Amino acid sequence: MSSLSSSYAGLSSSSSSISSQPTNIDDERQYAGASENSSSSRFAGRSTEELYKNLQAITVPSSSPRATFSNWAKTYFCKPLAVFEPTNVEECAAILELARREGKVVRAVGVGHSPSDLAFTNEFMIRMTRMNKMLEISTEKQYFKAEAGITLDDLHGELARHNLAFSCLGSISEQTLGGIITTATHGTGITFPVICKAVTELQVLLADGSQVFCSRTQNSDIFNATLSGIGATGIILTVTMSVEPAFRLKEHQETLPIEEFVGSMHKLLRSSQHPRFWWFPAAGTVRCCYANRTTEALSPGGNWFYDRLVGYHAIQLLLFGGRFVRSLNIWAGRLAAWLATGKTTIVNESHRIFNVDCRYPQHTTEWAVPLRNAEACIREFRTWIEGEISDPSGIRPHFPIEIRFSAGDDLWMSPSHSEETCWIGIVQFKPYGFNIPYHKYFTHFEQVVFKHGGRPHWAKAHEMKPDDLRRLYPRFDDFRGVLEKVDPKGMFRNEYVRRHILGEDIDLRVFKPTKLP
Repeated sequence: MSSLSSSYAGLSSSSSSISSQPTNIDDERQYAGASENSSSSRFAGRSTEELYKNLQAITVPSSSPRATFSNWAKTYFCKPLAVFEPTNVEECAAILELARREGKVVRAVGVGHSPSDLAFTNEFMIRMTRMNKMLEISTEKQYFKAEAGITLDDLHGELARHNLAFSCLGSISEQTLGGIITTATHGTGITFPVICKAVTELQVLLADGSQVFCSRTQNSDIFNATLSGIGATGIILTVTMSVEPAFRLKEHQETLPIEEFVGSMHKLLRSSQHPRFWWFPAAGTVRCCYANRTTEALSPGGNWFYDRLVGYHAIQLLLFGGRFVRSLNIWAGRLAAWLATGKTTIVNESHRIFNVDCRYPQHTTEWAVPLRNAEACIREFRTWIEGEISDPSGIRPHFPIEIRFSAGDDLWMSPSHSEETCWIGIVQFKPYGFNIPYHKYFTHFEQVVFKHGGRPHWAKAHEMKPDDLRRLYPRFDDFRGVLEKVDPKGMFRNEYVRRHILGEDIDLRVFKPTKLP
């Protein structure tokens, strides 16, 4: 056995079985052809030793820094048994065949921006970032087809060359296309659904090594289970999406007292195409941002002294001091709110307005609350957080609290399923990478949003188990039924999937390097 294969000796499989659940899969014919090109037949003439040897070229050496995986915030780490960086479908299929023979879990990952252990495994990891080609693009038909490992940053350039753009985006563009598809990443705008709603076709590599093309009319259950499916159905190879002609956004900003914002929130959220609100608890204010499509000339604005020197570096220094003198966190929040006062207007290309500076590594969580419950939810959380700020021994939360909106949709596992949605996200920054207390703050926030019907963002850490998710997602058992059909031996069930979808008792901190506050 080769040196690579010998490193697997003695390690047991992490696969598990899903109990039979009701499903709307029509019949076995929906999967006809899925096994015709399966890995068991494709690699029938190759020994396991040959597979190891053939995969050496795309295997990250164990001595390489890339052999250890962490998320952007450096809050989770893992050292997989092997890390592969394939460049084509054949290599992906070979990895799955090896995993099948060795009984290993496989996790396909992008750049690791998710602030949870969603992407983590100690077994086989496939980094998809070398499968990053644009395959098709049409200005006339307003769509593109790309490999799932391409980043949104790269896509913006490709789309711009064809005068195209995404209709809506989230706060960052470092993620891979496959990553935003599997987590229901969203932007803001009450008439705009989560981004993966624009997907029209997927090519997925299943656990048996077969490739399946799926859409709303072809292999529709695999399609529905894969969109916002947390990577549990298979490896997404290609994504076809609808886009629209490139456009600019004009964003107007103003600051309102929190009480005025909450009282008029339902009016404000419909006053522009893409509203976004930043609540500064220490100052009792909300920075309101209203963006609309425009043909006006570019006017990006910005000020180096206030935006970078004070707004970034001075505030980070205050937050660092707040680890020792907690009241400094309040002053940091008030300074940040003061820097954002006054009315401003900027005009820029759409993705530059949609994207924002996330500032520093952070602990973060975000929940989707039904819009009908949003005002009551925000008021209850406000009462608690203001009580903490006024209490000498209370918590000193960082800033800001981000509030965004999305349209309802029909995607099985989308947090916006069937509901107009208010997304509420909180952070605790990690100044200079140092840890800070966050558990009490996050725990109470999650209790409040769950009480008001909230659903967690799939990329974030949460404590939901199958019974909770079944109440929140009417198609949850259909989702589990598809997983049983396409991955009966659990090849794609890492700790996140097993914890939240199967209900196994797996510690939320299993991939934390140390016990955090």
